[in-house]
Amino acid sequence: MVTQVENWQYLSSGKVRDLYQPIDGTQKLLMVATDRISAFDYVLPNLIPNKGKILNQISLFFFDLLKETIPNHLLPIKPPSVFSGRAVVIKPLTMFPIESVVRGYLTGSGWAEYQNSQSVCGIELPAGLKDGSKLPEPIFTPATKALAGDHDENISFSKCVELIGQSNAELIRKRSIEIYQLAADFALSKGIIIADTKFEFGLDESLNLTLGDEVLTPDSSRFWDLSGYEPGKAQPSFDKQYVRDYLLQSGWDRASTPPSLPQNVVDKTLERYQTAYERLTGNKFNFDN
Repeated sequence: MVTQVENWQYLSSGKVRDLYQPIDGTQKLLMVATDRISAFDYVLPNLIPNKGKILNQISLFFFDLLKETIPNHLLPIKPPSVFSGRAVVIKPLTMFPIESVVRGYLTGSGWAEYQNSQSVCGIELPAGLKDGSKLPEPIFTPATKALAGDHDENISFSKCVELIGQSNAELIRKRSIEIYQLAADFALSKGIIIADTKFEFGLDESLNLTLGDEVLTPDSSRFWDLSGYEPGKAQPSFDKQYVRDYLLQSGWDRASTPPSLPQNVVDKTLERYQTAYERLTGNKFNFDN
């Protein structure tokens, strides 16, 4: 259901965020983090109450942490109070049509690909790695962007070059690995491993490379508990892996409407997101914000 907001009109929705544009035509957008949750490129029937607030606050934390390293799309304008805690006002960007994925550890689709080819997105990796192994160095493994109901597809760097050009691809690879490493080092000091993450970049009105969308949240990253980390087994996590695991054992065929999540899965997912926020920021999450 679309919320009616004074001075703003609804523009579009992604899997978990809604966009509004100003009625007066000024160059800004309102981006709202909803409580929807997606998995395997499907939006699930359930909401995770307060999820949007927590993820928005984690994004804001990392945008601030990285602001001296990479420009971002945030504007210093307070969002409407109806979206308190879950929205930001941003400048429009010309977005690149790729997901800028960085992997510091081997897991997920990267692990599946490695088992077949000992490589990920065309990048050769050492033999003998396990699910969850730390890579010798972070790697850039771009993917295509998927609309709701479609599937992201890992692509090679050469395909990335075809889509966005050599210089853009090289710059995005360099900056993605740089900011991943900064964030991963910080998170590690808080007891969280950022196994992998995705960034989205665009160009601003001056053609500067700018970080947009969400950044380094448990929805766009794998957050593992350092204290329980052990390659070769399932890692204790603070992200939506708990939801993925439930769906995988539910019998769902991943090609039809996803099943509803039981209340205990909803509750434990929210608990994991809250733990990630509180560990990273050192602050208790305020649900009334």
